[in-house]
Order: sequence, then C-alpha cells, then structure tokens
Amino acid sequence: MRRLRSLGVALAAMAALLALPTAHAPAAHAADAPLSQGKTATASSEENAGTTAANAVDGNTGTRWSSAFSDDQWLQVNLGATANVTQVVLNWEAAYGKDYKVQISPDGTNWTDLKTVTGGDGGTDTLDVSGQGQYVRMQGVHRATQWGYSLWEFQVYGTTTGTPPVQGGGDLGPNVIVVDPSTPNLQAKFDSVFAQQESAQFGSGRYQFLLKPGTYNGINAQLGFYTSISGLGLNPDDTQINGDITVDAGWFNGNATQNFWRSAENLAITPSNGTDRWAVAQAAPFRRIHVKGGLNLAPNGYGWASGGYIADSKIDGTVGPYSQQQWYTRDSSVGGWTNGVWNMTFSGVQGAPATNFDSGPYTTLDTTPVSREKPFLYLDGSAYKVFVPAKRTNARGVSWPANAGTSIPLDQFYVVKPGATAATINQALAQGLNLLFTPGVYHLDRTINVTRANTVVLGLGLATLVPDNGVDAVHVADVDGVKLAGFLIDAGPVNSDTLLRFGDPGSTADHSANPTSMQDVFVRIGGAGPGLATNSVVVNSNNVIIDHTWLWRADHGSGVGWTTNRADYGLRVNGNDVLATGLFVEHFNKYDVYWNGERGRTVFFQNEKAYDAPNAAAITHDGVVGYAAYKVADTVTTHEAWGLGSYCNYTADPSIVQSNGFQVPTGPGIKMHDLLVISLGGMGQYAHVVNTTGSPTSGTSTTPSKVTQFP
Repeated sequence: MRRLRSLGVALAAMAALLALPTAHAPAAHAADAPLSQGKTATASSEENAGTTAANAVDGNTGTRWSSAFSDDQWLQVNLGATANVTQVVLNWEAAYGKDYKVQISPDGTNWTDLKTVTGGDGGTDTLDVSGQGQYVRMQGVHRATQWGYSLWEFQVYGTTTGTPPVQGGGDLGPNVIVVDPSTPNLQAKFDSVFAQQESAQFGSGRYQFLLKPGTYNGINAQLGFYTSISGLGLNPDDTQINGDITVDAGWFNGNATQNFWRSAENLAITPSNGTDRWAVAQAAPFRRIHVKGGLNLAPNGYGWASGGYIADSKIDGTVGPYSQQQWYTRDSSVGGWTNGVWNMTFSGVQGAPATNFDSGPYTTLDTTPVSREKPFLYLDGSAYKVFVPAKRTNARGVSWPANAGTSIPLDQFYVVKPGATAATINQALAQGLNLLFTPGVYHLDRTINVTRANTVVLGLGLATLVPDNGVDAVHVADVDGVKLAGFLIDAGPVNSDTLLRFGDPGSTADHSANPTSMQDVFVRIGGAGPGLATNSVVVNSNNVIIDHTWLWRADHGSGVGWTTNRADYGLRVNGNDVLATGLFVEHFNKYDVYWNGERGRTVFFQNEKAYDAPNAAAITHDGVVGYAAYKVADTVTTHEAWGLGSYCNYTADPSIVQSNGFQVPTGPGIKMHDLLVISLGGMGQYAHVVNTTGSPTSGTSTTPSKVTQFP
C-alpha cells in the first residue's frame, strides 16, 4: 500500500533537504556517472510497484526505492564486475536510515562492512570507503521514521579492476554434435558415442546431439549415459526420424533399473518396426516428442525397469510400460496405455486410462494444475535461439504447435564451456546474461548466484556442476520467473550445506503470475566418488514449480556408505504454493522430502528408503522407527498429493520395520490420494502406509500395501 503523508510532514522533509549540512555535500567527482548507475539492483522488499529497487540506481532523483515498514531491510546493486570501491553516496528521502551499514561482497552472499553509520540525520550521506567487490549494499539496522527506508539514489563510485565483460553467444563447444540429414557417416557418429557411453555410469563423458530440421532415414540413435538428442526445429515435426531412438539394457544383462541420465527432446519418430523402445530408469526425460507409432518402456526380454517421465509428447500408438514399476506422464496425448506394475500416474494426458488404484496401478488427473514446458535450443534460420514456453494453467495435451512463449537469441547467453570458472559464470549473470552450459563437468569454487528475474540456466548433455570445498552449488534469489533446466549437480567430497537453494529463508514474495521452475535438474550424492551434502534442494520461495527431478543419495558406485555419502535431506520445501510434478527422491539418511510450506501439491512421487541403514536404532527418532519418505510438517494445514510410492530394501539389516512411508498432519485441508508402500523381496518391512493407517507389508512377495484416500 502506498503510504500517505501529511502536508506538514512533507514540508518538514523539504525543509530538511534544503538545510542539509555541508558535511553531507557530495564529493566533486560524484558528478561523474557512478559505477552503479543502470546496474541490476535488488532489495529485501519494495513498498509498492512504483518504488522498486531499480529506481535507486537510475540516475533520476525524482524516482525512489522504498521498503516495507520494518527494520533489517536492504538494498543492493550488482556492479557487473569486480571494482575497487572508494565512495558511496546515499540520497535519502524523508524516510531515512538512522543506523545502517554499507557492505561489499564478491558474490552477493559473503559480505564485509565498509562503513557503519549510527545516528544518521537523513539528507545526502557521502561516505568515503575502501574495498573490492562486485556487490554493494545498504543494510538497514534502525529506521528514523515509522515508514521504511527510502532512497532517491544509491550511488557507488570507484574503478573497475579491468576485467573485460563476458561475451554472449559463440560456438557450442566440442561435445555438441550438430548434424543434418546430409551429414556423412551419421550412424557411425551415434554408434561411436554409444560405444563410449553405454556403460559409463559414473564417467566424465558428456554429449549432446542436435539435429537440424529435415528428414533422417534409416538411423538408430542408441543413447547411453549422459547423452542427449534434440531436434533444432521450433516444433517436433520439423525434425523427422524414420528410424529409432533406442534405450535398452544389454549392458546390464537386460536390467533397465540403472538406465539413468539421458534424454530425448523435440523431434518426431516413425519407428522402424512400428514401436520405439525407451527402457529407462530415473533422470531420463522424454519431452516434446511425436512418436508416429507405439512406445515400449521395457527392455528387450522384459527385465526389471524403474522409470520414468514423459511430458508434452504425442504417442499415436499404444504405450506399453510392461515391467516398469512406476511412471509419470504429463500434458501429453497417447493412443492407448496398456499394463503397469505399481504406480502409473497421469495429469493432463489425453487418452490416459481412468483412475483405478484399488485394484490397479492408475492415478489420473484430467489436467495439470500449473505447468510450463522446459526451455529448448532451436534454429531460427541460421541463428540459435532458446525458446521459453509460457506458463499453462489446467493444461491438457501438448503445448505445440501453438507454442506460446518467447524466444531469446543466443547472444543473450553466456555459452559456458569446460574450464569456465564460477567467477566468470557469476560475472556473466551479473551482466544480465543467461547461461547455456555445454556438455562437460564444471568444478565450482564458489556458489553460482542467480539474482535476476527471468534468468534462464539451461544445460546440454547433462552438464554437471560439482561444488568444491563445501560451497553450495547454486542459489536462486527470491525473484520472478527463473528457469533452471537440464543439468546435474554432483556433490563434492567436502560437505555442502545446500546444493540448490531457491530464495533466502523467510522469503515471502508472491510469484504466482510468473513462477520460478526447475526441470530435469538432478542431484547426486556419491556414486561417482564420495559426496556430502546436508540438503540437496531447499525451496524457500513461493510458487516454485518442480517439474521432474531425481534427487539421489547413491546406493551403488564409488564412495557409498552410511556416513561416506551422508546426506540428510533430499527436498525441503519452506515456501508456500509450491507444486511438484514428477518427484523422484531416494535413499536419504533422514527425510527424503520434508514439506513445511502451505498449500503444497505433488503429482507423482517415487521413493526408496536408504538401503544401508545399519539398524533400526540408527533411524529411530521421536519414538518412531524410520524417517518417512514424505513428511508434511505438523504445522501445515493445507496440502494435497496424488500417486505416491515408497519402497524399502534394507539390505544392511532386513529386520528393520519402518513405521510408515508417509507422515502427515490430519485436518480438512490435508488430502492424500493413492499411496502405496512395498517391501522389495522382504528386505525390511513397513508397519503402515501413512501415519498409523494402512496394512503392514509382509513376506517377500513385493505386494503393495495401499491407501487410496487419507484421511
């Protein structure tokens, strides 16, 4: 609400401005344009839409920033590059800071005091300082008035360190393979990468195939680990494959439960024998595909399979999951769906089977409450652009060919290539560039800070971020419309507090009109080597969309053990109105999901409890044996979820009896639909499904215990 001031207060303020003491006069060089002018400014709060943070760095003394009417408010400016800061000028409006600090930071996270002001009297404060950094802020301590803090201008002076600006655009690097229908030896290119990646589950190779629009005849693109294939048209039908894109499990003796980390996107397939095979497990999205035939989700021989995810796709024929234990399909169209094992969940899917969870595996929602498809790279003539689809509400069926959304030229992206440093990545973000990570493994010595609204961070070929020395990998500010998509965060050997964080603790802004999203963003702790992280993903912001993630504390590979790859929590949600569609979270030492925000919703959840719990005592808390796979905090009054499964496989101590798979408060606003728990071969059991409701599992039959409605 805009505050209204009396005429007397306004006149007093004017008199104060006219009678400013000489000590507050700006230095002579302040007539030059400050480093801060026109740069990105953010604030802890904004009083209203007319008093935004940007107003304080626009060079116009007729516009201002003002905060909420409380203390501990801040305004910060990103200078866009490291600078030697020598002076800061604060031109206060009548609502000024009595006590405040001026601080500097290299990364927007770790702050050093440049000057502490106590007993300020408003007007213009010119402060001589000395420090080096990229971010400068006013940290309010005590207000002088009943209103908030308000600045006509916040000016930072000094000199840049000579670091040249990061350039946008450029080539896509050595591990992006761009082809067209006339590319010679195309099949050999697919075969060569597949031979390298077929069984390289924890290898360092990363590859992206990009297919220019056209018709490709007689090819079979087999996809191994960390291999992605995408069409470069604006619509899937622009890139036609008369052949196959195949994922099978020959490398693992017909067992598809470890076919992780690969993807297909934005093309059309006419399968050579009428049915394409996509036998995957977690972290293997199938997006924006037109299958002109059927789709088989099982490996050759119908061995075990544990996937998977389809979105924004049209399958003209029948989808056969066969041995697939669980699957989630969103905003798509299928010609039919046959079979299924435990948990097949659909939202917004034309042709989906009707809900039948009492005696079958199906949970079906007619529409998806909120969705926005993943950004993707395409060719506009000869120019690369990234298309950012628009938000959809109550969607049903594919988003194309209508293609509501916006296009961003590649020159507005920093094209990140192996060897790039976190400092350069943050500099690019500070300049206002988006990020396109090309395939590779990126070690980070500091946190990547995404502070600008609507920033796109897109990975190709499962680009992998590894935080070193215990830093967090990525922080996203509490701003509108950030899109993270298509990359893997791999925990380092020194414990990180939080690998991916959205918003600071206590974030309160409403982002419902333009939510932030994470899509095909995966987290791994261990497997490729020892990894440690207290939290994998923490969501403090409101309205975030989590669309297909696999947060995995490794149960196999290198560096695996109850304490060796310790990771207490998979997903912690503190923000309100957060939606998860396609949530896979497994093997964490404590709660896999802990939901503390109001009005949260989850459509499809898949979980396995930690195999390596040494005994019941190690996971007993508050008199309860085992941490629930999905815990809704006792204080939450409104929460709803559909199609949730938790499985136990306590190989270290098969005598463990987990109290329940799900723990939620009871009340009229809590609604849980279609829950199941399973003991895998009798290696541990569940006493109940949710709270103290639901029959116990027993024996070795891997028969689900179900609750179709709770309470």
